[in-house]
Amino acid sequence: MTSRRNGADALVRQLYSEHGGAILAHTTILTRDRSAAEDVTQETLVRAWQHRDALVNGKGSVRGWLLTTATNIVIDLSRRRKVRPTEVAITPDQATSAGDHAKSVVDGVVVRDALVRLRPEHREVLVEVYLNGSSMAEAADILDLPIGTVKSRSTSARRAMRELLAG
Repeated sequence: MTSRRNGADALVRQLYSEHGGAILAHTTILTRDRSAAEDVTQETLVRAWQHRDALVNGKGSVRGWLLTTATNIVIDLSRRRKVRPTEVAITPDQATSAGDHAKSVVDGVVVRDALVRLRPEHREVLVEVYLNGSSMAEAADILDLPIGTVKSRSTSARRAMRELLAG
């Protein structure tokens, strides 16, 4: 029993190592709330641990399973919020401490530095889609590029950003 549990724990650590960033990024976009996205990421990994046999059987994409599960968790949370009374929100001013502010400033500087080091065609796609909030189709129109080019540049740009931020 202990070796099976250790194997399951190792699987979850591996899943987090390989896919945790993608899950967190995906759920941050869906929830628009980093804290909620972290909770959803954790719940996704708990479900992966509970359904580990489905992940190791070699059928389908592990990342696809994880992202679909994360999306379903976000949908469930949204539905639950609709039937519950409105929660009292804490304003960003109340929630932000000096440490949080300093970290966000440093993160912003690091991301800006990485953006500057990207190839110009990658940077313009990332800026349009992620900073300006355009859809892929809108970005294609704005940048006067085919949508397939915008999608492939976005993928390449995100990969390059990951490498720059990891290095």
